[in-house]
Amino acid sequence: MEKMPMFCFQCQETAGNKGCSIVGVCGKKPSTANLQDLLIYILKGISIYRENVPLEMRKECKDLNSQVDYFITNSLFITITNANFDDEMICKEILKGLEIREKVKVCVEKMNLSVKRLKDHDATTFEVKTKEEMLKKSLNIGVLSTENEDIRSLRELITYGLKGMSAYYEHAANLGLENSEIVMFIERTLVSTLDNSLEVGDLVNLTLETGKYGVDAMALLDSANTGKFGNPEITEVNIGVRKNPGILISGHDLNDIEQLLEQTEGTGIDIYTHSEMLPAHYYPKLKKFTHLAGNYGNAWWKQKEEFETFNGPIVFTTNCIVPPKNGASYEGKVFTTNAAGFPGWKRIPVNNGKKDFSEVIALAKTCMAPTEIESGKIIGGFAHNQVFALADKVVDAVKSGAIKRFYVMGGCDGRMKSRDYYTEFAKNLPKDTVILTAGCAKYRYNKLNLGDIGGIPRVLDAGQCNDSYSLALIALKLKEIFQLNDINELPISYNIAWYEQKAVIVLLALLYLGVKNIHIGPTIPAFLSGNVLKVLIENFNIGTISTVEEDLKNL
Repeated sequence: MEKMPMFCFQCQETAGNKGCSIVGVCGKKPSTANLQDLLIYILKGISIYRENVPLEMRKECKDLNSQVDYFITNSLFITITNANFDDEMICKEILKGLEIREKVKVCVEKMNLSVKRLKDHDATTFEVKTKEEMLKKSLNIGVLSTENEDIRSLRELITYGLKGMSAYYEHAANLGLENSEIVMFIERTLVSTLDNSLEVGDLVNLTLETGKYGVDAMALLDSANTGKFGNPEITEVNIGVRKNPGILISGHDLNDIEQLLEQTEGTGIDIYTHSEMLPAHYYPKLKKFTHLAGNYGNAWWKQKEEFETFNGPIVFTTNCIVPPKNGASYEGKVFTTNAAGFPGWKRIPVNNGKKDFSEVIALAKTCMAPTEIESGKIIGGFAHNQVFALADKVVDAVKSGAIKRFYVMGGCDGRMKSRDYYTEFAKNLPKDTVILTAGCAKYRYNKLNLGDIGGIPRVLDAGQCNDSYSLALIALKLKEIFQLNDINELPISYNIAWYEQKAVIVLLALLYLGVKNIHIGPTIPAFLSGNVLKVLIENFNIGTISTVEEDLKNL
């Protein structure tokens, strides 16, 4: 097989819907893509040893405890689309991973535990020290090293599910909630992607099991978020600006925005959310901060223009970074933390769970207030607890015929022109229908004036992409209320946009819950082979989008 400078097809924008082989459409360099492949390979080596350690024995050796859990999930998060473009940071993670692998190996040997699978696999033995050695090694272990197209497709589908699951797990862990069983599943499954004894049927079953643990990870994060910040409430969020200097915080990590709000209280600096951080406004413990001023801008892909007008510093807590243009005015004002990284941008380290934002705050004090790019308000906060409180009103509207159908339009946004479809779809929905949404896909329609039905807004925003869990709970609650046998009997259609790997785990979670007839778009994932796609169509009736007119008719 001819070696390419890189090969990556994990996101919706992948070149020609086949794969990025020269440079990533996301802006990822070949070296970055290959180093990320090697980092995942190291995690597989660690997992070959660690999957054999029973839960009760993990606390006996400090090199097997939750710090290793965090390394595994954080490293997977680093490889998500648009999370980390910093080769030097990834190289450091690779060296750290090799060190962890050896410590885990020693612990397992001291405990006289047998290594049941792939003990002598190259992933457990290889060594690299320099970036050049890392890049040379990476050429033989990437996506295309699995020659069978269907096996490769399922291995990658599962791996991308693990990446999304790890992102959600890390957010929960940052808030103090952990679940070793989820990490043990991740380890076992990473090893399974190297296990040549597993055939297509085995991997199909493992794909659905990945969905099951995806539900568990989203439930864990939901508990962490609501336990710390309270249940989301219906909230109007300002999309204009104030006159104070501001800090813009992007990404998904609510632990970070809480610490930033605490450290900026009384300083005269306002905090604005960006993209997937918008739902922070819905949580009682966060919305009490009077200097949480509003949401600035739209979905992640518009950041190059919107960061130019914000004027103040920006903090990336997770993925959704777009490499800036040369000479961008906001260069030197962007900070990253957690799994996020970009060459030349300053990092905010973690010290016993605490972060020091003093450098960001000092910079903000020297900046002008944000330039207003829009005005008005948007409404959100319709997570499961809030919708359950409105259940009688919703059920009455359904029974009376005021609400004929719900459309789940969660997922991701993206920069391709084809995504205008979702705006037009929302505009053209009958006025007796309601959109249930979560994730940045909502920016395609959350500022449209779609009205309400008897006081129920026609766009119900549950929150971030992980809050797709809320949409599943809402569907299950409606199934219970209407005493239905099958979730698919509900008047709910699924028209979901995807972009990266967190959307993959949401899809697998929905499939595990038995949801069928899901339409995904704007394209079918390039990593699904023809035969794997056929299995999904036959078992779950998965489809893709066509035209707004046709899909309104079919859905």
